[in-house]
Amino acid sequence: MTAISRRVADISESPTLAISAKARLLRSEGVDVIGFGAGEPDFATPDHIVAAARQACGDPAMHHYSPAGGLPELRAAIASKTARDSGLDVDPAEVVVTNGGKHSLYNAFQALLDPGDEVLIPAPFWVSYPEQAKLAGGRVVALPTTAVDGYRVTPEQLEAARTPQTKVLVFVSPSNPTGTVYSPAEVRAIGRWAVDAGIWVITDEIYEHLVYDGAEFSSLPAEVPELRPRCVVINGVAKTYAMTGWRVGWSIAPREVTAGINRLQSHLTSNVCNVAQRAALAAVSGPLDDVERMRQTYNRRRLRVDELLAGIEGVHSPLPGGAFYVFPDVRKRLGHTVNGRTVSSSLELCALLLEEAKVALVPGEGFGAPGHVRLSYALSDDELEEGLARIVKVLQ
Repeated sequence: MTAISRRVADISESPTLAISAKARLLRSEGVDVIGFGAGEPDFATPDHIVAAARQACGDPAMHHYSPAGGLPELRAAIASKTARDSGLDVDPAEVVVTNGGKHSLYNAFQALLDPGDEVLIPAPFWVSYPEQAKLAGGRVVALPTTAVDGYRVTPEQLEAARTPQTKVLVFVSPSNPTGTVYSPAEVRAIGRWAVDAGIWVITDEIYEHLVYDGAEFSSLPAEVPELRPRCVVINGVAKTYAMTGWRVGWSIAPREVTAGINRLQSHLTSNVCNVAQRAALAAVSGPLDDVERMRQTYNRRRLRVDELLAGIEGVHSPLPGGAFYVFPDVRKRLGHTVNGRTVSSSLELCALLLEEAKVALVPGEGFGAPGHVRLSYALSDDELEEGLARIVKVLQ
């Protein structure tokens, strides 16, 4: 008899966290590694948010358990913030505060899926979507998209994949790992398809504020109100406010689903850290000046990365419209010799670049898109320039 369950044994390690951990280990050994792997802002959390956390530390009320679904004042603030940013009217009773957006997603899959239910996930996808769906007993149906179609799935493709067992679609815009932003018309078309198909949608809105070049964030249930009874919205403070380590996210769902998620969370974690919740309250209730400053910096870096990647033969990198990633197609570089070694996969290419250039990228295999790599441009300008120069030197 094995020591661990088959369910846990079948989980793949997060490749983004694995790459980041390997880069940190090499740095601790004195190796000058530049990491493009982590999806994490390089900015400090804004001062007014940190000040709110300091104040919360001294408040005795924050030293005790609080409601499992979140502080009432934070749930109300999330409802107000959602109306402001998404145009979606939300009752605070529909909100559950979680230990990061990843926790919200896990809760949603657990609440919606029974064994054998099918989950449609457009690929490339964020690495945790399929693993979490499988943990809930779901069967993942990946829908491949390409750089040629802008990494966008269509209602026709969704309909072709639908079966009587299809229960959930995972929809993300702006996207990790591609940076794709669906237009409002495309969002509406997918939402109407979901309504007609009678399926649920889990929509991840974590990158809502990070859009560029006139791209427009559109919230699926705001664009298609008829979908609201079958929609779970996932969001959090991590990307927008540079708060990845604070671990505060949330879900917004119909009351029956929210009640189920709340019951589940009461047995898993109880409340999110009260100090972090108070910090999140300051974030979602406060001004967006710092958010805009960070967005402008990401935009500048985005254009610089695109400029440098365009000069590498055999690398096709669509200019992303959102988030802080580029997702180059490197298939034309595979099967050839790079620095005296034949590279046959994006996994091998990333291993070579880590070894030869001391640059950490994430291979596309983990995102359901072999032959691609993901680079995050959420790192300092100096590291960005140096890291890209190293990549160019190896691949030229």
